[in-house]
Amino acid sequence: MGAQINETSIPRGSSIEADGTQSWVSPSGRFAFGFYPEGGGFSIGVWLVTGASRSIMWTAFRNDPPVSGGSIQLTVGGQLQWTPANPGSQGKVISVAPTLATSAAILDTGSLVLYDAKKLVIWSTFSSPTDTLLPGQNLPPDTQLFSSVSNTSHATGKYRLSNQNDGNLVMYPIGAVDPDSAYWSTDTFGQNLLLTLSLDPNGTLWQGREPITKVEWLVPPNTNRCGVKGVCGPNSFCRVTASGETSCSCLPGFEFPSDNQSAQGCWRVQPGGCTGNRSNGDIGPIATMVEVKNTSWSDRSYNVPPQSTTIEECKAICLSDCACEIAMFDTFCSKQMLPMRYGKIVPGSNTTLFVKVYSNEQKGAIRGTRSANSSAAMLISGAALASFSLVVLSVSLLFCKHRQFLRYTRAPQQKDTQFDEESIGVRSYSFHDLELSTDGFAEELGRGAYGTVYKGVLTNSGTEGIAVKRLERMAEDGEREFQRELAGEECNISEWAYEYVASRGGLKEVAAGEDVNEVELERMAKIGIWCTQNEPVTRPAMKSVVLMMEGSVEVRRPPPPASFSQSLLRPRSS
Repeated sequence: MGAQINETSIPRGSSIEADGTQSWVSPSGRFAFGFYPEGGGFSIGVWLVTGASRSIMWTAFRNDPPVSGGSIQLTVGGQLQWTPANPGSQGKVISVAPTLATSAAILDTGSLVLYDAKKLVIWSTFSSPTDTLLPGQNLPPDTQLFSSVSNTSHATGKYRLSNQNDGNLVMYPIGAVDPDSAYWSTDTFGQNLLLTLSLDPNGTLWQGREPITKVEWLVPPNTNRCGVKGVCGPNSFCRVTASGETSCSCLPGFEFPSDNQSAQGCWRVQPGGCTGNRSNGDIGPIATMVEVKNTSWSDRSYNVPPQSTTIEECKAICLSDCACEIAMFDTFCSKQMLPMRYGKIVPGSNTTLFVKVYSNEQKGAIRGTRSANSSAAMLISGAALASFSLVVLSVSLLFCKHRQFLRYTRAPQQKDTQFDEESIGVRSYSFHDLELSTDGFAEELGRGAYGTVYKGVLTNSGTEGIAVKRLERMAEDGEREFQRELAGEECNISEWAYEYVASRGGLKEVAAGEDVNEVELERMAKIGIWCTQNEPVTRPAMKSVVLMMEGSVEVRRPPPPASFSQSLLRPRSS
């Protein structure tokens, strides 16, 4: 801004009509500014005159629909604007200048400029580029170029060239800012320099001063055209065809919005997961894992299970997690959420994807299996959290009702799935509840490593055959805790169990004198605390519980119950 220019000026009051052949032309005739036909109407811009054709260099209102007519005016008030043919319609200002213009010009460099009364430039197309740099034009720090959709549509396209404030010149897909999305850069960051990109009259692109860097951008070879990130949209992957063109394919269970929008990404054919829809109460989504090999993707993992996880465990872990849509396995397993980005075919890739695909199946047989299981007295091996087994009762019930079901089917991953009351989550039971459900621990079923097993009945549903384990040493503490409850204090079993898990030697003290596997006991106690977390989102899925109980998955140290820290401050009656 502010440079002195000596060119023939376009005075205030000048205009160009859309329905004519008028334009403002540079002195050499190489560049012109005005209306050009596009999309059944007209767009406004600067173009390079090359015989009968024109190459668009700059576009105003590039993301607005083409106008149907009207005129471009440098108004008497000093604004460059488009004025519609209909007097009742509102016009658009083309330039946003700090002061009012007294004249304009289209220069032989291809820049349209506005001058003030002192003949100083107050606005130019060079200072607000769209998709093109011309010789003599600069791209200062913290500015960008945005590609056009195509040669015939100059709306903002899929890519941008960003001259960053860290001195790096980087190319990204539109809308992406993370370093993982970059597909080309000069790697000139970290030098504490603000570099300007300049295209000199010889056609050389420089960043900063000439001795610093020379920028070379080459068209990628046909074999690596999929290396430009964003060629294919989300949840699709790129391949190079025999003719050297790029082609996009959807992940299993996904499809394009339409046949002519294959670059826009893919979306699920059948919804599922935690938020899937159900239009028929007798039909629900069943999830399976479909394998995809020889591809590479941007890693957007939100969780990485233990590195010893096998491929089969990786699939099962993802299948049991309603947030997991994709399991990616290379040298380790990672759980991915949608959308998947920047996929491409890589022959011989070590990466294998397992995509969760949903299909609708009848639920009648599932209900029958669940009903039959509910009458069976199944004992969960090693379950021993509390004397009155708050967690063991809950987990036992869930495992009884789901074990055979999980053996033959994939569990629907939906929040709105219609389960019976006992299967929707882990319930809390007081010692008093358990005493009533077992008729005072009257009928003994047997004895095991962790204590005595009693027959129980859930009073709220009449379900019989519930196995309740009672660890004798914990029972004494539990009965004392129950007495406190009778005295008016709330009994928080999870909090009490966490104190044993968190304290050194706590579980050893509980198991003293018993033939107990202390490692197994600690794992089961941790599982119980995970299952009774206050927030449902933090509780593990049933399949995860089974894997943890089998020892296939490591049980992480659980967080304390919400009331744990408060209980440390709360006075307790003796």
